[in-house]
Amino acid sequence: MVGLFAKIAFSTLLAVPACGSSRPAAPAAPHTLATPPRVAALTVGAERLDKYLPQLKGKRVGLVINQTSRVGRAYLVDTLRAKGVNVTAIFAPEHGFRGEEADGATITDGRDARSGVPVRSVYGKTKKPTPEMLADVDVLIFDIQDVGARFYTFISTLHYVMEAAAEQDKTVIVLDRPNPNGDLVDGPILEPAHKSFVGLDPLPIAHGLTVGELAQMINGEKWLAGGKKCALTVVPLAAGYTHATAYALPIAPSPNLPTAHAVALYPSICLFEGTNVSVGRGTSTPFEVIGSPAQPATRPYTFTPAPNAGSPSPPMKGQACHGLNLAGVPTRAASGGLVLSYLLDFYQQSTDKAHFFGKYFEELSGTNTLREQIIAGKTEAEIRASWAPGLTRFKALRKKYLLYPER
Repeated sequence: MVGLFAKIAFSTLLAVPACGSSRPAAPAAPHTLATPPRVAALTVGAERLDKYLPQLKGKRVGLVINQTSRVGRAYLVDTLRAKGVNVTAIFAPEHGFRGEEADGATITDGRDARSGVPVRSVYGKTKKPTPEMLADVDVLIFDIQDVGARFYTFISTLHYVMEAAAEQDKTVIVLDRPNPNGDLVDGPILEPAHKSFVGLDPLPIAHGLTVGELAQMINGEKWLAGGKKCALTVVPLAAGYTHATAYALPIAPSPNLPTAHAVALYPSICLFEGTNVSVGRGTSTPFEVIGSPAQPATRPYTFTPAPNAGSPSPPMKGQACHGLNLAGVPTRAASGGLVLSYLLDFYQQSTDKAHFFGKYFEELSGTNTLREQIIAGKTEAEIRASWAPGLTRFKALRKKYLLYPER
């Protein structure tokens, strides 16, 4: 991955696999992909300084940020300090302040070498800021790029930051950014029994909200501990953004989502992280390939995970994984929702069904039901039908908090 004070390019889709066998890539799956309209440029919340700088005057400001937190090409922390804002702390989420750490790696406290601002981990000993961590903070600014999936942990960090703010009488300002999967609302709703850091709130797998909209929902629905609400301000994107806007992220949001295509596949493919199937961590194409030693060797693509900067110890390290290369394939099912067919297919063809699912699968899916349905041989249509009542309720709830048009 890349350092915070280095130039970062969010690479475009590569048609030729950089890691794998000489077998040809799998043919495109029989799914359709709608192409939403594009806009030339978007003005994100962080760039609308006139909307939030007045609220920071005379305040001690804590920043919940990472490598995506930019004002144009400048880093938010540098921009605010240059404007005379008293930045007293930086709070580092998963992957760290610089976005360089592997998934799940413990983030430690430190100090930013350039600005001298203390860096406090919210992905280490605690995931929720403590009173001691917020003692020198009046206002918390949250500015992190999300990708629209319940299990992407930055929204869990948002929840805990809001919860700590509510308990400690602090203000939260969310600088909104586009959701690159903003028109996708699909999957089972998280059940309380499976609440974890990869799912804190009763959301479907793909929630179709920006972080600003989600923050308003968390507050409005009283999902914070004790039903509390925090003092919240959302600085929205300027006019021009809709949930159907195709937005190419300028900076990779985390080490293993290096391409726009991987970001689009992520809500569908991440469920494999709870199985014995690799999603390509330890290759140059994470979340664009799937495979396992427990899949038939006749699968059209084979790759072997190896340690790299994004995955120092990847699942199935050194083992030949037989599966599919998803580069160039559509990222939505024919229904316009998550691509569930890969999961059903890989279970059906597994040579080790007894160990296909791991305990983590329920945390990712948010329910016991999906595993049971797959084992029982339910069809995709039957599974989707079981999601429908929950999705109908959630979509009605979601409309209350939308800041931007659907199209």
